Amino acid sequence: MTDTVKLIECPRDAWQGLPEIIPAGIKVNYLRELVAAGFQHIDAVSFVSPKHVKQMSDSEEVMARLLDSLPDGATLPEIIGIVVNEKGLERALATPGVSTIGYPYSISAYFRRANANMTRAESRTLVETLMRETKQADKDLVIYISMAFGNPYEEPWGPEIVQDTLDWLKDIRITTVSLADTVGTATPDLIHSLYSQVKDHVAGVELGVHLHSRPDAGEEKINAAYAAGCRRFDSALTGLGGCPFAGDDLVGNIPTESVLAALTKLGVPHDFSSTKIAKPLALTNDIRAQYTHAE
Repeated sequence: MTDTVKLIECPRDAWQGLPEIIPAGIKVNYLRELVAAGFQHIDAVSFVSPKHVKQMSDSEEVMARLLDSLPDGATLPEIIGIVVNEKGLERALATPGVSTIGYPYSISAYFRRANANMTRAESRTLVETLMRETKQADKDLVIYISMAFGNPYEEPWGPEIVQDTLDWLKDIRITTVSLADTVGTATPDLIHSLYSQVKDHVAGVELGVHLHSRPDAGEEKINAAYAAGCRRFDSALTGLGGCPFAGDDLVGNIPTESVLAALTKLGVPHDFSSTKIAKPLALTNDIRAQYTHAE
């Protein structure tokens, strides 16, 4: 198996639950610095109800200003825009610069209702619509399996449920899937076990992980996923963010620094030195200081 890894930087997931609104200009400058640092895959915006995620209500403005700020001849890397319904899909497809649509498909009925107010059948129908519409628009699509590593809602869960979902996604020709530990409770052993059990059932599908974690456990979880064969990792600088509906303020994204540290110790090549990420890392700490505390 190749040692080449794909890193997806996730400022959208870092920002979406913050209590104080980050001005569009700050977001644009931050995204520009990520591009300048060499990030080739950025989960940057979402097209969801401003009523529920007010922080991301300016996604069209952010993308327009980001494109306008590019030097002549420059192009954006892969920009992922998250949607949760057809209205969001319409907005995302109409927004220049968004090259990939992302959708969180929950295998938890409770979380699906809380996050998107959908039944399983409605959610599956939406995934099929996303597949059809993104293909027609020449966009890519990534499906996140929310609650892939279990949940705290006392619902049925097991690798067979994840495997069934992956089989269905492969059958409808989804080619990129990320297993999400939405509430950050998966242990390294569980991460390794689940990924190992399901990966061979989806040959031809790029299977990644979108893990949430308490700060001190991130590197160990990345090691577990890598050892199981994962080569696609979502993360966010400093571990800022996480799911705003998950209910634990101490659980955030896996810090990008933890991913890079793990890869370095494993001897896996990557393109990010501490110097290259220094400026966006400093900006992340500025955002932490200014926008993470409600008045």
